[in-house]
Amino acid sequence: MNKKTKKIGEGHLAVYIILILGMVIMLLPFIWMVLTSLKSQTEATSMNPFHFFPTNLEFVNYSNVIKKNNFLALYWNTFSFIALRLFFSVTFSAMAAYAFARLEFPGKKLGFSLVLFQMMVPPQIFTIPQYLMVDRLQIRNTVLALVFPGVVSAFGTFLLRQFFMGLPKELEESAKLDGCSVGRTFFSIMLPLVKSGLVALGIFTALFAFKDLMWSMIVNTDLNKTTLSAALARLANANTVNYPELMAAAVISIIPMIVLYFIFQKQFIEGIATSGSKL
Repeated sequence: MNKKTKKIGEGHLAVYIILILGMVIMLLPFIWMVLTSLKSQTEATSMNPFHFFPTNLEFVNYSNVIKKNNFLALYWNTFSFIALRLFFSVTFSAMAAYAFARLEFPGKKLGFSLVLFQMMVPPQIFTIPQYLMVDRLQIRNTVLALVFPGVVSAFGTFLLRQFFMGLPKELEESAKLDGCSVGRTFFSIMLPLVKSGLVALGIFTALFAFKDLMWSMIVNTDLNKTTLSAALARLANANTVNYPELMAAAVISIIPMIVLYFIFQKQFIEGIATSGSKL
């Protein structure tokens, strides 16, 4: 083995060590959550002695937290919210992105500047106006209230605009010569060509919706109409927190997303990689 090959091998080894350390750091909170869900309350709160592994596996924490919380309703609310947010956000963002990327109309630059402005400011600025609109529409404590702020995504509009701008103009010119309208050109020709962008936006939208906490706690105060993240936050803010049961609830909450990740792992990785190359 020459010096150059040895140097490359040592460099790869260093990269692997760093990646393994990063993986351990990222997985440690998840491992801690699972282990804590199997401890007793005494073990979970004891610092002297400190218990990393449970002495006895307390699966009763899972049965207790299921009895105290209606997880079927929470799952239904959360995934109905995610499905509707995905449909509206991806559909309307794709339409807006195509208009900003390929069509000419008065106020185009001003409109896109407003989209960029919405991306740059903190989303909390829009919370009060959005709440007032939801209250006037009398849809509080419903799934529609959860979906309302994400009907159109500024991030999605910007992301898909980049994809549409990368397509050749000859496609639209050919479609126009064949007598296609703007709508048919969009749905039949242009939209299928940005499939990777749609997948990427769908992944980001689903992740953001699943993690959304503040808005669901504001508009849906009914425990049977709230989402998994809001229900966990209420458990964590209880007067007496049972940490093993809280961690058990967290494990139950993320199981569907883990299953979905393994099912759509290929699309997830491709979507993230493609969006990263376009931005």
